[in-house]
Amino acid sequence: MSRNKIVLAYSGGLDTSIILKWLSKEYDADILAYVADLGQGEDIEAIRKKAYATGAVDVFVEDLKEEFVADYVFPSIKANAIYEGVYLLGTSIARPLIAKRQIEIAEREGAFAVSHGATGKGNDQVRFELTFYALNPDIKVIAPWREWNFKSRNDLINFAKENGIEVPVTKDKPYSCDRNLLHISYEGGVLEDPWTEPPENMFEMTASPEKAPDKATYIEIDFESGVPVKVDGKSFSAADILDFLNKVAGENAVGRVDLVENRFVGMKSRGVYETPGGTVLHVAHRALESLTLDREVMHLKDSLVPKVAELIYYGFWFSPEMEMLMSAINESQKNVTGTVRLKLYKGNVIVVGRKSPFSLYSESLATFEEDDVYNQADATGFIKLNSLRLSMRKLLEKK
Repeated sequence: MSRNKIVLAYSGGLDTSIILKWLSKEYDADILAYVADLGQGEDIEAIRKKAYATGAVDVFVEDLKEEFVADYVFPSIKANAIYEGVYLLGTSIARPLIAKRQIEIAEREGAFAVSHGATGKGNDQVRFELTFYALNPDIKVIAPWREWNFKSRNDLINFAKENGIEVPVTKDKPYSCDRNLLHISYEGGVLEDPWTEPPENMFEMTASPEKAPDKATYIEIDFESGVPVKVDGKSFSAADILDFLNKVAGENAVGRVDLVENRFVGMKSRGVYETPGGTVLHVAHRALESLTLDREVMHLKDSLVPKVAELIYYGFWFSPEMEMLMSAINESQKNVTGTVRLKLYKGNVIVVGRKSPFSLYSESLATFEEDDVYNQADATGFIKLNSLRLSMRKLLEKK
């Protein structure tokens, strides 16, 4: 009779390394480590070896970079999804893909349970588990941070030392970070005081504005139906476009955000993010929409942005409401095709040109010079009709 199996989402960091060992001690099961490569830039083979050394019976490494960018990042760009005005959802948008693939592996391997390293205070536990249950309602979820007796990172470090597990957190890096091809997030440690400026040596993807080039960098991005397809006239895969833009934008200090955000579980949390390529794509996409979207379509779509961003942040990627909203978003993107020219300079992304075969902009209508298209006298009746209810209100007040 084969042993029970548990699939653990494993990163090789402190938490999941402890969890791997803890699961093997607490459960009569084989622990299968699952490593999702979303472009975090780590030594995947070293992570694989560490998983085996820590007690994994098998290790599955999945290269998800193209799927991540094409099926998750780009749809969020099409939706202009930004949480609470500034956060480009780099961590949030990655979790449903990681969890989806984890369920697929669990089903393929006949595992009775899946496990993750998210704490009981954060958003990730919700994002992982909502996806688990949306895709497999019968799966058992093991969330060690909600079960074990460890109370702090120090408890974990002590457990790691007792069990010969390498500890990646040091005094030189007193915060936690999460990286993928879209961004890096930093939280905890010295960043828990929202008055404390992030240390400059913390940042990995972006130069500081002080050290960015003194000369602006110009780039052009081509979109087809809301999806980026070329940079400076060259075709790239989805992941390669984002990777290229990360380098160019990062060199020009683009994409840093420092915010106190409202977590789904109810508390406020301070997070610092680097999203260079994503920032450029958001600005470029918005500029192209200004040229190609009907006014009422644009305004209606803008009203949906907070809801789409909230659903991504909360973890409802695989939900009926998200399906409905994304259908509307995709419908709006049919003519969002064209080219946007941008100037990157010391943290700024400046739109300096946009063109499209589906442009709704008419120079003959918009001009301040003489024209024979628009009769300015027609505006009199338009204004009178729109002011009617305002005039009636004032007349009633006088009575």
